[in-house]
Amino acid sequence: MILWLKTPKSLDVAKYIECYWLLERTADAKAHEYPKLNPDPSAHLILSPPNQKYSYNINNEIHQGTGSHILYPYCKTLQLDHSKPLVCLGIKFHVGALYSLNHANTVQPLLNTVHDLKTGQMQCPVQDVNQVNDILALVKDQSDKCAEKLDELLKPWLLKSVEDRHSELTRKILPLLATTAINELGELLHCSQRTIERSFLKVTGLSLKQCQSMNKLEKILAYLYQREQNDIDWVDIAYQFGFSDQPHLIRYLKKHLDLTPNDYAQQRGFAIDVYGGVNSK
Repeated sequence: MILWLKTPKSLDVAKYIECYWLLERTADAKAHEYPKLNPDPSAHLILSPPNQKYSYNINNEIHQGTGSHILYPYCKTLQLDHSKPLVCLGIKFHVGALYSLNHANTVQPLLNTVHDLKTGQMQCPVQDVNQVNDILALVKDQSDKCAEKLDELLKPWLLKSVEDRHSELTRKILPLLATTAINELGELLHCSQRTIERSFLKVTGLSLKQCQSMNKLEKILAYLYQREQNDIDWVDIAYQFGFSDQPHLIRYLKKHLDLTPNDYAQQRGFAIDVYGGVNSK
């Protein structure tokens, strides 16, 4: 289950890090051994014991290894291998944050892939095995101290970030996507639609529509998680989340989850269904 979620206390860290989260699967867990993850525009740095295996099936391509790793934003549903006990401490970045941490800013942001921290693909300060083990020793009984320790370790690295006009514009765009039509962003931000789309793609690797759709899907799944199958009204959900009608919602879910709404409601095989809500206190 997901044991807790905490937001950074340092404002310098919170500029790039959305939250820290802890997930644990014990040996007696009976739920799905291969839960799925819905598409996510954010990257996650995942700290775990050095001998703990990880495996992700992304578009029928298996990404696997051991220990700590970074899961880059992914545009399709992916499947996890949680058939063994595990513990993962996650660091969720804000959408597009890695662009500012890549000082060269010349490479298109990575998508749909996983990198082992040992490969050196990402210059993160939390890479030393002993350091990771020290942090993991705090996760269960000293969650506040664990979050404070992550703030302390990440802050010097994050302060080296480089912002440019593309990242600054993207930072303005992101909070508007939930409530604003894409074709209205240019007028609100006083720049051309083409400029907005090019900067957002450069920083995130995603189109505005892709990111907006992923965020909507996450809200729908959170809504469904709180309801029993018999309490779900798909017509009402289509209305609440801005779909033109129920068939529009059905096409949307089939495209992003590879499941019809009723199949999803019966299977409940996504991570939110398997591991439940979080304690964010």
